[in-house]
Amino acid sequence: VVVSTLLALTLTPMMASKILKPGMHDSRLSQAVQWLLTGTQRRYQRALEIVLTLKWLVVALFFLLIAATAWLATELPNEYTPQEDRGNFIILVNGPEGATFDYMMDYMDEIEARLTPFVDNGELERIVVRAPRGFGNIENFNSGFIIVNMADWGSRRSAWEIMAEIRQQLRTLPGVQAFPVMRQGFGQRTQKPVQFVLGGGTYEDLARWRDRLITHVRENNPRITAIESNYDETQPQLRVDINYERAAALGVTVTEIGRTLEVLLGGRNVTRYVDDGEEYDVILEGDRSGQNSPAALNNIQVRSVRSGELIPLASLVTLSDFAGASTLNRFDRVRAITIEANLADGYPLGEALEYLQQAADNVLPEEVQTNLAGPSRDFQQASGATMFLLVLGAVVVYLVLAAQFESLIHPFVIMLTVPLAMIGALLALLLSGQSLNIYSQVGLVLLIGLAAKNGILIVEFANQLRDEGQAFRSALIEASVTRLRPILMTAVTTMAGAIPLILSSGPGAESRLVIGTVIMAGVGSATVFTLFVVPVAYDLLARYSGSPGAVKRQLEEEIASAPIAHHTPLNTPER
Repeated sequence: VVVSTLLALTLTPMMASKILKPGMHDSRLSQAVQWLLTGTQRRYQRALEIVLTLKWLVVALFFLLIAATAWLATELPNEYTPQEDRGNFIILVNGPEGATFDYMMDYMDEIEARLTPFVDNGELERIVVRAPRGFGNIENFNSGFIIVNMADWGSRRSAWEIMAEIRQQLRTLPGVQAFPVMRQGFGQRTQKPVQFVLGGGTYEDLARWRDRLITHVRENNPRITAIESNYDETQPQLRVDINYERAAALGVTVTEIGRTLEVLLGGRNVTRYVDDGEEYDVILEGDRSGQNSPAALNNIQVRSVRSGELIPLASLVTLSDFAGASTLNRFDRVRAITIEANLADGYPLGEALEYLQQAADNVLPEEVQTNLAGPSRDFQQASGATMFLLVLGAVVVYLVLAAQFESLIHPFVIMLTVPLAMIGALLALLLSGQSLNIYSQVGLVLLIGLAAKNGILIVEFANQLRDEGQAFRSALIEASVTRLRPILMTAVTTMAGAIPLILSSGPGAESRLVIGTVIMAGVGSATVFTLFVVPVAYDLLARYSGSPGAVKRQLEEEIASAPIAHHTPLNTPER
């Protein structure tokens, strides 16, 4: 904008002086455009004169549009970013707790076989399979993932159609859960979009509350799918309870029992040695072939500190097996369980989170603390900043205009065009099936400046005509009709610039479509409504504003046009 302003003030006049010559004849296209604009100006002037006599009807229509804007803002689905076809997606695979590497590889091979037909028909280019999902020192092998690279956008179906078909095929896998997830922008991790946190109480309380909420959601909202939590009591665990009195009587210390279990069942780094300049760890561990069941503890013996004899460990401890959670998580330093879920196609994240919050309020006790994490938290923070950004943008524009006009009334008249642009943008998003997201918010902020342009053209010229001595109503109508041509020309060019954003396809098309729709529809609605709302608002609010000379002439006009009252002569008793 800064560069274009500089060019308009310098390069454009110079080019006009070189290209435009005296006596040049208009082309047929120029004559046609001139005829169209002249006819439009005449019809607009007649309509404006009628509207100025029905000012309060326009005021009522304006407030009706404001109410419609607020309604549209609540009806539109909300999400952090629109669903983008990014050319590749990831299939997350979760097996039962305690699953081995061999168990997972059998299922990973089966999933790969089910994806092979998509590679053969050319829709998928490459599949990368990995199990387990983590890197480095792995403790659990019950997970995996598959990176799926799709063919070019023009040679395949939509990614959402392909993912839906793959999701149907993966539902029949009996021993694992597998679901495709599309990566999103702004650094969002590959995880389920719904991350609903339950906090407070013990983990046993949280588990009961989690089960109650998940059951309610599964029974009442099928659009929230693949529900799970990060607290699953499916990790096989073995509890060893020591008989302290018997161990003390036999001279076996708790430390000896612990170290024996550590060495034989796990492993213990006891020392290092150096050989040919290389340092090696010495690790003691038991024979893994004999540790396939809890009964292996019956073969372990510990040494008595008192007598030096080996005593069977089974005579000192009691074994009990149970299923527990593999991790105990906290959120904001409070014990917490996070419920994760996917969403059905077309189900907005904002509506899903609102439903979960209402469900939690209805079925869970009052002491439950709820929060959001991951993509859900990002969405909440972005949504909370939307209104602040719009208000801040409007305030900044108002203050700048107030400094330029040296008035508080004229900028207010101009800023009335902003909500008129918003209603067009929101209505276009609703009709095209799009959502309020971070891209549409950027477009709405842009509209604050784009919509104010039309009002500036009318108000500024009307002030100039009044300062030159023209009557108020005449100056207002002439300014509106004269500025109609530049208003239409700039509006059409701005809307035309948004057409490629709407019609383009390929990578990032979903995000560009949102911004293009907001700009095109918003500028269009602002242009149509501004041509009538701004003159009416100027007539109602700015009649006694402007330069002292203009205000004085306005008062003189009203006094001159006022009806002459009958006055009693001064020398009468009544007077």
